[in-house]
Amino acid sequence: MVDGFIKVAAATPKIKVADTVHNADEITSLILEADSAGAKIIVLPELCITGYTCGDLFLQDKLLREARKALYQIAESTKNTDALVFAGLPVEQNQKLYNVAAVFKSGEILAFIPKKNIPSYGEFYEARHFAPGTGSIKSQIPFGTDILFTCDNVEGLVVGCEICEDVWGADTPGTYHALAGADVLVNLSASNDLVGKDTYRKELVKATSARLLAAYVYASAGDGESTQDVVYSGHNIIAENGTVLAESAPFTTGILYTEIDVQKLCMERRRMTTFVPENTGSHLIIPFHYGRTGETQLTRTFNRMPFVPADENTRTRRCEQILSVQANGLRKRLEHTGAKAAVIGISGGLDSTLALLVTVRAFDALGLERNAIKAVTMPCFGTTDRTYDNACRLTKACGAELIEVDIKKSVLQHFTDIGQNPDNHDVTYENGQARERTQVLMDIANKTDGLVIGTGDMSELALGWATYNGDHMSMYGVNAGVPKTLVRHLVRYYADTCNHQELESVLLDVIDTPVSPELLPPEKNGKISQKTEDLVGPYELHDFFLYYMLRCSYPPSKVYRIAVQTFQGEYDADVILKWLKTFYRRFFAQQFKRSCLPDGPKVGSVALSPRGDLRMPSDACARIWLDELGQLSK
Repeated sequence: MVDGFIKVAAATPKIKVADTVHNADEITSLILEADSAGAKIIVLPELCITGYTCGDLFLQDKLLREARKALYQIAESTKNTDALVFAGLPVEQNQKLYNVAAVFKSGEILAFIPKKNIPSYGEFYEARHFAPGTGSIKSQIPFGTDILFTCDNVEGLVVGCEICEDVWGADTPGTYHALAGADVLVNLSASNDLVGKDTYRKELVKATSARLLAAYVYASAGDGESTQDVVYSGHNIIAENGTVLAESAPFTTGILYTEIDVQKLCMERRRMTTFVPENTGSHLIIPFHYGRTGETQLTRTFNRMPFVPADENTRTRRCEQILSVQANGLRKRLEHTGAKAAVIGISGGLDSTLALLVTVRAFDALGLERNAIKAVTMPCFGTTDRTYDNACRLTKACGAELIEVDIKKSVLQHFTDIGQNPDNHDVTYENGQARERTQVLMDIANKTDGLVIGTGDMSELALGWATYNGDHMSMYGVNAGVPKTLVRHLVRYYADTCNHQELESVLLDVIDTPVSPELLPPEKNGKISQKTEDLVGPYELHDFFLYYMLRCSYPPSKVYRIAVQTFQGEYDADVILKWLKTFYRRFFAQQFKRSCLPDGPKVGSVALSPRGDLRMPSDACARIWLDELGQLSK
């Protein structure tokens, strides 16, 4: 269970109603199969040893005795497995009948967890047979609702259990389990299939896992249950903190697998100050031990662009929402300051294009004329015809005023003043141009009673790929919360929805242009010579690193592990390691630029503002992070 990944399984056997012998064989087979696949927690449906739909047969002493016998047979047959198993059966205790989850491992019955919320309506008239579980009952085997299972050799793993209706009610045992420390919740269910119920069930499990900052393993009854009045589809779901990791197809039997990340769940609870544990001492803690704790083979996938929704419809909605957040943030700033103009350095690249589009939206919302937007193109040594033409075409298509300021003479004069050789294409050569451009923008803003709109994006801020007091500075940075991988999709969305042929044409060409600061002279054929991703690495990698390092607090070796899996076939492991080292080195070294960041709107769960999202000292050392990556090189 290296890196906190633990394989879990939700298993639905094909049962026969009241045939405990058959059911025991089926359940045993599934447990052995799941264990051989590496599952460490296995959850089976509610009352699966007898079948959920036995009706008044639950009052038969014969069925109850055979169910208990079958349980012990299953435990004995799986004593050489290493999984913590949850299986449902009816159990008599103190002359009352309970719907329980039997919890066992390596042949030993650890506890019985009774269902708390017993339905007494419609086809679910369980109250006819079962008493509600409350608290604990004296028993040779621990029996009660307030029981948790803690692994003594996997840090942070605490498991709680509830049964079917327990999660549908207002007073859920899972809530108390989570507040008492459980970060993995299991649910043994027998939920029938109705029109629309699968969607509601999925959303319930998803929302419960999010609300409780937990993993949730839901196993439901399926094939073999009586279809006298209702049908059971075997709808199994595994969710983690609001994300459905795996879901079975309807009307299937068998095993649903995935891996949950206990390390991440523990981090989320540390981060979430409103999640306050309640150590009341009322829970009985039962320890268990895994005999085999190696590296879990991962089958779950990680979005290679975690800031960009994979689903097209979701991505479309997200793009519209982000553009609205950006535009309304700027609208408020313009309105508050009484600015008469907006000044943007327009380069023909993606970031300045997005900033201009956002500014157009803000002006339209305020009812201001678009010609008060001053789009300033400032050609210099590295400007290419392609980007220059796109800047001009874009400005005209948006209805903004184009101002051209050729800064070559100013920069050369500055080089003369400071003794810089123009043939020395070092950092002074590059940054001198960037700072001259910022000076021009600031002065035009003063002249027009306007605000300078920042164009730099969040990925550049993470890497410090901005000239301090150059493109690093503005009066409002509309792109500060948008990572580079998302900028391209926002511009593409605008192109697809603008209903303006010329604007769409230029936007598509901007999208196709290599990312570059254009601070070095172009190649002899006039093409861009300075490509950012050749220098600092692919932005799709850096955005991936940024998300899992900041949002999930993954250590470097874990980020590396999932990056190698995610980008297999695109980047070699040594290439990923090279750029990951670059990421950590630059991220720490460049914090001083983020510490004096201009205002700008947050649009997602990851942001770098020093005023709220990243309280990081500018002189923090990257040593221990880089040392861990150094160990991967050996």
